[in-house]
Amino acid sequence: MATGFPAARLRRRGLRGALVAVLALGVLTGCSSEYDAAEAEYAGDYSSHPPLAVVGYPSTGTLGITQQVVWRIADGRAAELADLGDPGKDRGTTEKTAENWIAAFRKGAGGKVTAEFYDEGSYRQTVVLYLHGTGQIKEIYVLPATVDGKGVFRVSMAEPDPAEATAVGPWVPKKPGELGSTMIR
Repeated sequence: MATGFPAARLRRRGLRGALVAVLALGVLTGCSSEYDAAEAEYAGDYSSHPPLAVVGYPSTGTLGITQQVVWRIADGRAAELADLGDPGKDRGTTEKTAENWIAAFRKGAGGKVTAEFYDEGSYRQTVVLYLHGTGQIKEIYVLPATVDGKGVFRVSMAEPDPAEATAVGPWVPKKPGELGSTMIR
């Protein structure tokens, strides 16, 4: 029976060593991947909204800004939506456009949405949003901009008239993918 005690002590030491190793690994990995505020907000938004279906070829930047536009419309956050607008445009026009988009598209943006990205997305890209629950279609333009010295993508928001905000271009197909994500005007 005396031989059982040393074995038990060795097992406890082994278990204690394994726990220390797991704890150390957790602390090291937890400290090494810090999120900044924008990344944390994006992660929260991503997990609390329906997934965006995608057709075409977005870049990481054009996809990210398009997701944020849909989320801000769905949540009714006009100021935050206006912040996604082209910084070179009149702020009053951008704010009025944000209000129009929310008034017109909020219900549909809260459900299933397909975003079709036209042509190549490394520079300026036309994106058509299909709001399946309401049957609405919204065309937006994503473009590069400089904000706080950083290259980012923003959205052209120059539709202060509600009728203009809800108008659909004659070239826009009724269903995603009908033009093969290539603009024909």
